Amino acid sequence: MKRIAVFLAVIMLAGCSTKVVKPEAGTPFRLLFWNIQNGMWSGQGDNYDKFVKWVSDQDADVCVWCEARTIYYTGTRDKMPVEEKYLVDHWPELAARYGHKYVYVGGMRDNYPQVITSKTPIHGMAKIVGEEPDSLVAHGATWAQVTAAGKTLNLVALHPWPHPYAYNAADQEASKAAHGGDAYRKLEVEYVCKHTIGSAQNGNWLMMGDLNSISRTDNAYYGLPADDSKFQAQDYIHEHTPYKDIIKCLYPEEVILSTASNNRIDYVYCTPDLYPAVTNARIVRDSYTDPVRDEVVTSFYHPSDHLPIIVDFNF
Repeated sequence: MKRIAVFLAVIMLAGCSTKVVKPEAGTPFRLLFWNIQNGMWSGQGDNYDKFVKWVSDQDADVCVWCEARTIYYTGTRDKMPVEEKYLVDHWPELAARYGHKYVYVGGMRDNYPQVITSKTPIHGMAKIVGEEPDSLVAHGATWAQVTAAGKTLNLVALHPWPHPYAYNAADQEASKAAHGGDAYRKLEVEYVCKHTIGSAQNGNWLMMGDLNSISRTDNAYYGLPADDSKFQAQDYIHEHTPYKDIIKCLYPEEVILSTASNNRIDYVYCTPDLYPAVTNARIVRDSYTDPVRDEVVTSFYHPSDHLPIIVDFNF
């Protein structure tokens, strides 16, 4: 089993250049992805001033926000009525504060949509919510396009089901015992891939998200059996799509954790033709983004339970 795991990990990293060379000239482009936890719950108290200041300082061309809808009152787990929720309706107003004129709200099935904001126009391609009865994309997904240096970039954002049991499982304990959550995440990833890059494989593609799953390329850290069900979703991406895991390609010997719970479940993928344009990529832990557990609502963090990912390109 160990030999199989090592072989698969090598296959997944094949074609990743670990050395990134900046072109002498070109057009820089910065992408920022972040799961901002319950519509930036932590930012409600100061009218999002710290959030806006941090995002402005990053000066990204495109931002992709996961969990982009307001849910709870500040400092509580008390749900807001719909009419009081600031986000998603006011994303244009909030994005304008950090210099983005354009906003695209992805497919919304519940309280956890993805939202894309940009300095340049966004062309919405699909709001993905899945199909009844057994292919529902629990938190929805989105596919949109932006243009950079004359290139059309396809942006796909998704946030698969987080729980150990399957979505809408009649018996949650039985589903948990059968690893139903892992299987459902794989189903969602497969559905989204087939309805985005699988429907038009030519072109420049970026796929990103809090995928609520781990990659076997990080198994030196996790130490799980090669056939562990937790790898299903990432295995599908590596084995059935051309996507490359940008962070892992740049740092093949490291596991750079992306959550307060010490996992790497946040990813930005790109197609092979885009990878040579990558000049830098990082999971950002700084004085603002470093997760701090809330003293009252101990399941929530400030500013988020996830860390942002920034990827720089030069086209």
